[in-house]
Amino acid sequence: MAPRSTRQSALTKKHIARLERERQQTRLIIYFFGGIIVVVLGIMAYFALSKWVIEPRQAVANVNGEKITTTEFQARVKLQREQIISQYAQYAQFSQMFGMDFTAQLQQFQEQLADYNAEALGQNVLDSMINEILMVQEAEKMGITVSDEEVQTHLESAFGFFPNGEPSATPTATDPVFPSISEEQAAIVTITPTPGEPTATPTLTSTATLAPTITATLDLTTTATATIEPTATLVPTSTATLTPEPTATQTATPAPTSTPEPTATPLTEDGFNEKFGEALTSFKGLGFSEADYNNLMRMDLLRVRVFEKITADVKPVEDQVWARHILVNNEVAALTIYDRLMKGEDFATLAERFSQDTGSKDAGGDLSWFGRGKMVAPFEEAAFSLKPGEISKPVQSDFGWHIIQVIGHEERPLTAEQFEQAKQDAFSKWIEELRTKADEAGLIETFDIWKERVPLEPTLESAFGQQ
Repeated sequence: MAPRSTRQSALTKKHIARLERERQQTRLIIYFFGGIIVVVLGIMAYFALSKWVIEPRQAVANVNGEKITTTEFQARVKLQREQIISQYAQYAQFSQMFGMDFTAQLQQFQEQLADYNAEALGQNVLDSMINEILMVQEAEKMGITVSDEEVQTHLESAFGFFPNGEPSATPTATDPVFPSISEEQAAIVTITPTPGEPTATPTLTSTATLAPTITATLDLTTTATATIEPTATLVPTSTATLTPEPTATQTATPAPTSTPEPTATPLTEDGFNEKFGEALTSFKGLGFSEADYNNLMRMDLLRVRVFEKITADVKPVEDQVWARHILVNNEVAALTIYDRLMKGEDFATLAERFSQDTGSKDAGGDLSWFGRGKMVAPFEEAAFSLKPGEISKPVQSDFGWHIIQVIGHEERPLTAEQFEQAKQDAFSKWIEELRTKADEAGLIETFDIWKERVPLEPTLESAFGQQ
């Protein structure tokens, strides 16, 4: 066999070298693009991990060592939005059924749910959650606890399920009997108003009282959707002066006996389980687990017990004054009227003629009975410092200049509604003081990341199927 030529051998080596270089280039290209893919996948994995694992567990606040996570915060915001939507639906239904104009209320609900109001809504929810934790921590110090069995019973009753029989109805509180006008009071006034409880409490305050309410109110019997009152409830104090009209004595006419309605069929255990399952599904859609659901029920019971403890010393009576006033817009006019009163002119007559308080002038300036906290500070201070029959020198407030006469000053019984409000006020004050002390001690830390994580769902559009 003839030997291969040198030329053929050289070409073969070159060919092999070229193929090797091509293979190396191919490997480099594969490594380069493979590296890019790995980096991209790594970035995607990081963002996914951050969004679904890290971020939900990040704290938006820390309260004395207990953190509020993003997940917990977002679930509560959604629950609050759900409550607002439920209220909107109720007002819209009332408007259709009874032809009443609730435009202002419906617009208010829409504004609360608007994107531009998200931070305000989130702040309200976060404050409420912080207050809850402070309350729970204080409850532990007071030895107030709620057992799992009590939570289960409370949960069942929220659905109207009473396996051991429906409890007896709570007796309705009756309004107290108010004392009649004394001879001293009758001698002061020339027009004698009814001394009973006013139909509207006179109010001159220009501020609002914030009463934090941290009860989770579950209305699940009809909609299977839990609703929670904002842990912070705003109790407005009107700036208008409301003058009560005399209460007319009426003779009660026996009402016709109505036909008894059929008694509702008690909810069975299967019925309860079905309704509970529906409600739990709705809750999970908002970001709550079954444990979270039960915790809301526990918080509801705990708040009631702490409320009872804190308000145990609130009495169903209040130090009140019965006063009338003349309101003018400048000191000169007030001094002139004061001089005329000192010379013996009738207070009611001058009030009807000169007072700029349209709510009371036609009643001779009468404001009826009121307790502390119902009037602006300068007015209240002067009224409670006067003896019955005394007339104050002109007192300046944000509303103008007042000349005040006190007709009566005594402890008076509260109506059931007023007594409940007094207890709510006492509890609100306790919560505010608790929060202030915690803030001053540096026990509360909030993180601004919550502002970027306030959910905008659910919406009115999604609730009513609108596009």
